[in-house]
Amino acid sequence: MFAIIGIVVVFGAVIGGFMLSHGQLPVLWQPNEFIVIFGAALGTLLIANPLNIVIGVFKGMIGILKGSPYNKKFYLDALKMLNEIFAYARKNGMAKLEQDVDDPHKSALFSKYPALAKNHHALDFVCDSLRTAISGGIGHFELDQTMEGEIELHHHESSQPITALNSVADALPGLGIVAAVLGIVITMGALGGPPEEIGHHVAAALVGTFIGILMSYGVAGPLASNMTKIVDAESEFFKFLRAGVMAFIKGAAPILAVETARRTIPGHVRPSFKEMEAACKGGGAAA
Repeated sequence: MFAIIGIVVVFGAVIGGFMLSHGQLPVLWQPNEFIVIFGAALGTLLIANPLNIVIGVFKGMIGILKGSPYNKKFYLDALKMLNEIFAYARKNGMAKLEQDVDDPHKSALFSKYPALAKNHHALDFVCDSLRTAISGGIGHFELDQTMEGEIELHHHESSQPITALNSVADALPGLGIVAAVLGIVITMGALGGPPEEIGHHVAAALVGTFIGILMSYGVAGPLASNMTKIVDAESEFFKFLRAGVMAFIKGAAPILAVETARRTIPGHVRPSFKEMEAACKGGGAAA
């Protein structure tokens, strides 16, 4: 929502200032310049990146419009889910979890939390880690290192669309210049014609530079920055899951394991201990 407001403010301020200076708004409507700039920008994206990253760029921008899901309510649900899983394992034994982690979408434990179940990366992360612990044959330190490596790998993969969008943002001013140069070439061909026609061609060329710079610093760059924050928030959520799972595997009681996880939540979305305790008691008491 704030991203949409920000884009409206950017264009509103630029266009509003232009019109207050007695600028004629129709002059800014230059479809040919838009085709050159945005078409070339899309081309640079396709040249520099494989299809999965290109798709990731557009998914990331859609994700910005939806907003980050990692708020206090989401973390409270995650704490409640971890508490219920740990309490179940403490009561029935870790081996009883095997069926749940093998097919979490059919599990009574995981199906209670649809928002978390939709995050298949996080769900797989928890289930794979618990499955490894159930299987045995690996120490706590090795499992912790494995989880840390998976988090780093996922963060790297999630950051690739951001790098791609930043590259497009860096290219846009240059593409605006390309459009402007083409406009000047057309202007040169119109020399000797009516002054109004020459002025129109010059204005169109300058609009190309204007659009390239505005889209780079006013839209594409900020969108990439916003995507970075969402990816960072996702990594923080994975670290939260890792802390809780590792604390329980090392022998902590369920409520202490989820408290360990709670302490890793960023401060602006971290529930208090009382909020966590109330949520956990509402979904199954911790042993």
